[in-house]
Amino acid sequence: MSVIIKSVYGRSFAERAGIEAGDTLLSINGNEIVDVLDYRFYQLNSELELKIRDIQGKIHTVRIRKPEYEELGLEFDTYLMDKEKSCRNQCVFCFIDQLPKGMRETLYFKDDDSRLSFLFGNYVTLTNLTEHEISRIIKMHISPINVSVHTTNPALRCKMMNNRFAGETLKILKRFSDSGIVLNTQIVCCPGLNDGDELIRSLNDLKELNVNLIAVVPVGITKYREGLYPLVPFTKEKAQETIDIIESFGEKCLKECGSRVAYAADEMYIMADRPIPDASFYGDFEAIENGVGMIAMLKEDMAFALEERAPDDSIRRTVSVACGTAVAPYLQEILNSVKEKYPHITIHLYPIRNEFFGEYITVSGLIVGNDLIAQLKGKPLGEELLISSNMLRFENDLFLDDVHIDDASKALGVKITPVNTDGEMLLSAILGEL
Repeated sequence: MSVIIKSVYGRSFAERAGIEAGDTLLSINGNEIVDVLDYRFYQLNSELELKIRDIQGKIHTVRIRKPEYEELGLEFDTYLMDKEKSCRNQCVFCFIDQLPKGMRETLYFKDDDSRLSFLFGNYVTLTNLTEHEISRIIKMHISPINVSVHTTNPALRCKMMNNRFAGETLKILKRFSDSGIVLNTQIVCCPGLNDGDELIRSLNDLKELNVNLIAVVPVGITKYREGLYPLVPFTKEKAQETIDIIESFGEKCLKECGSRVAYAADEMYIMADRPIPDASFYGDFEAIENGVGMIAMLKEDMAFALEERAPDDSIRRTVSVACGTAVAPYLQEILNSVKEKYPHITIHLYPIRNEFFGEYITVSGLIVGNDLIAQLKGKPLGEELLISSNMLRFENDLFLDDVHIDDASKALGVKITPVNTDGEMLLSAILGEL
């Protein structure tokens, strides 16, 4: 295989060596370049010998000397320099399988690419890794790797992922662990499948592998499950039982390893009707992307942000905040702390019911534009409506139902500002500083 160079950065080492756009990169120091991992790993050396095929088809060698770890200055057609790998599983809990028809095409793509795990923190199942890729990860010591484990019972993993090879890939975890690769793991917990004793087994097995992190998140169930595996939602009692298992295990790990290792997602605490632990409970918030400790972090961030600011009676604003129903009581408490310091600011908090996905979906990140418009139409919104940036795609423009933020703003007659889950940014938005 080979990769075509799209462009060469000006004044880069590559440009000075005469490499041009349209050339093909074949190898670096004798190592074939297949994708971004090969390129990023082998370009780090200070002395490089690149084999290049130019536009005329002539192959020649380019020698470059540069400081170690400095970039060569090449850009390729895609970030991965290769096609993104899709998932080979048909997990019984897959959220993508629960999406209605008619949404934008990219939402239906199931990625399962180990390169994205390293580069962007995506979670992968390891079910589509080749021996070459496994060996390369070990050779390059690519770390951390984020793995969707779900269960360490091989037969159950095959059942839950509808892949007869899914149980075999658990052996890869052992190889990675033995090679000193940091493993962050995730368990999507499904009542009646991988909870209870099965969860206890998985936690203990993962502890034996010295994993760095285990995030346990409750299964998300939409109203679009016709013809799919008959999952059942968490009850209050089942959520309490699951938290008890995780916290008991976490206390044991804390005593033995100095870290809790395993954490339940905030949503699990909300389902169990239990208080969210304080920020100190979550250590360095390593599982924040799994919805673990988000509320505690936001609360702590806001407290710090308020502490650093002087009271200002001159600020007079009315704003509104829209969020999922699950987080609303906790967010109200945080917003009350803002109003205590800034008494002339009015904040309307509006929990949005998820009519689009159904009653069991209560998180802010899955609120769609049409639900937002329908439930806020005619409500007092003030000068600005603040929403979580998680409601929108990366470009901060489209909701999951393809409603553009500008169209929602026009329909509601108010400026809509997406805000990251960060106390300082939320306070700045409330004060009109963004």
